Formats: sequence, C-alpha cells, structure tokens
Amino acid sequence: MNKAKKGILLVNLGTPDSPSVPDVRRYLNEFLMDGRVIDIPAWRRFFLVRGIIVPFRAPNSAKLYRAVWNDETGSPLLHYSLLQQRLLQERLGDEYHVELAMRYQNPSIASALARLRPMNLEQLRIIPLFPQYASASTGSVIDKVMELIRSWHTFPEVSIVNDFYDNERMIDVFAENARKHDLTAYDHVLFSYHGLPVRQLNDVTPDGSHRCETAGCRERIDEHNRYCYVAQCYATTRLLAGKIGIDADRYTVCFQSRLGKTPWVEPYTTDALKAVAANGAKRLLVFSPAFVADCLETIYEIGTEYATEFKALGGEQVQLVESLNDHPLWITALQQLATGETTRDTQLHNRAPQKTTIVE
Repeated sequence: MNKAKKGILLVNLGTPDSPSVPDVRRYLNEFLMDGRVIDIPAWRRFFLVRGIIVPFRAPNSAKLYRAVWNDETGSPLLHYSLLQQRLLQERLGDEYHVELAMRYQNPSIASALARLRPMNLEQLRIIPLFPQYASASTGSVIDKVMELIRSWHTFPEVSIVNDFYDNERMIDVFAENARKHDLTAYDHVLFSYHGLPVRQLNDVTPDGSHRCETAGCRERIDEHNRYCYVAQCYATTRLLAGKIGIDADRYTVCFQSRLGKTPWVEPYTTDALKAVAANGAKRLLVFSPAFVADCLETIYEIGTEYATEFKALGGEQVQLVESLNDHPLWITALQQLATGETTRDTQLHNRAPQKTTIVE
C-alpha cells in the first residue's frame, strides 16, 4: 500500500536517449520547437528548426554527446539526475514519493505525472532544476506541467520552486568543489552561465519594459528585477565569490551556448576568454553555476572546447569546477527545497557596485 502523501517532481532540461544521430535529432527537435526556447511565430520556428538548424546540427551534436557518453551510465546529466532522485527519496522517507522527469525526451514529464496521479497525493511540489529563473527553462517546465495536469479531475495542493539562485547549501557545494583546487594557482576565475536571447529578458516586467542596463541587474537584485535571469546570475556570482574570498577584479561573469545571430546576453564566454588571455592570464578556474549536474555544456563545452580555445590564445589551463552532482550538501539543499525549509544566503546579494567583468 502506498504510504506517500506528498509528491516531488524533479525536472531537468533533458538529454537524448543515446548519442546516435536519430536520437539527437529527436531531442533537438523537441527542445528547439518549444516556443519558450525559440520565441518566434510557430511557422517560422518550424522552418528554422526543422529545415535549417536540426538537419545541420544533429550530426555534429551527436559527436559531442558521444564524447561525454559513458558506456555503463550513459548520459552524464541523466546519470546524476537519477542519483539525485534516489538520494533525495532516501532522505525524505516514505511520506514522500520522488519522481524525476526531463523537460525534453525521457523520462518525460507526462510519464512522471502518470505515476504520481493515482497516488491520491495531498501535495505535489514541482522543482525545476535550474538555479536561476528563465522563461526558456523554469518557465517552460511550469508551462508543460500545467498543460498536462489541466485534465485532472481533482488536484492536490500544488507548489512550485521558481528558483534557488541564492540557496546557501548550493553555494557551499560549489565553493567546496572549488577548494579542491589551489585557488591561488589561478590567474582568473570565470563564472560561465548558459546564455539567453536579450529579447527574452524584456518580459521580466509585465509591460515588457525591463532593461538590465537601467535596472542595474549586474550590480543588485531587488523587487524590480527579482525574476531577471541576469540579475540572478550576478547575485549567484557575488555569493560564490564572497564564499571563496575573491575580489571582483579577479573574476568575470560570462554567458555560453548562444544560437543564431540574434543578440544574446553578453559578454559571451568566447569573448571573455580572449579578454583574459590578452591581459596575460594563463590559468583559469571556471564555474558553471547554471547547472546542477555535469553535462555536455560543462564537461565538453567548457572542459574541452573552451580549454582548447584558451590554449590557442596562449593560455595554459582551463579547470572546470565540478557541478553539484550527488554531493551530500546538495541533497540537503534538495531536501530543503522539497519541504519548503529553504535557506537563502542574502549576505552578499547587493554589495556596493564593483567591477564584475574585465571585458571592455
């Protein structure tokens, strides 16, 4: 007999079922056809994604996925996400039932909700596994969950974790992982976040008037820019920098993984690499605090592509700081998010404005 009265749905971005071209093509089609990811009219998105991006990108992306795929555990993102699910279930006990889903591909949100629905739960808590809120990630998860449970006749009490960019335990884990390396041995630190088109930031305010430059998103976070992805990224950075004790002139905030010619949030990580190399940096320590598990974007994009690019610019080493993965403190953070007993580290949210990037 099922004892669980509270359901937890963890949702991460997604991964192809295998590194084969057909599976990668299927994943990219679902991902890029999401109107919150590529926010243009549906007919334009269809021709752009199905006719141009995916046919050319799928074979190359399949090669990249093969580079990080493990013969025994498969996708690193799915591997660590399953570990997080299992460890969280052990922490929470029989009162809770924890399901894992991916926004794109498998295990699907639909299949996870189908397992939760018959349990006659009193509460259902949705935890999108993205520290910083963005419409294209957290917003898309919430949108999909709401679409699927709309047909339910009865609803449990539903709650959603919108973000956890300032979760104290999360910050502690990243800091602890950084201390595995000799911080004094690195000339500069990069905090590299996943990028977003600039236009997607405008709708942070209901009237679409938000602009990071006038809202001061790189210097502070407050009730006016509370849901700005850039403001949350910089807030996470200030907390991490304060925790490991580095001054603002020793680190750069940057954004990776842009797509197409539309302006994305700057500075781009590739430009940051050029800038720090031009200033004589030889050894870089790189955080990727937009991800809770190591994946293609951390292991390969930073650990291989950016490392190769930096060495071509005269650098010597790019050292990636391990993600949260299955660290016990991160499981504690998930436990707090699941029960609502979150801890937010507000001490360094809004330090006096300092130089936060060396990119001119």
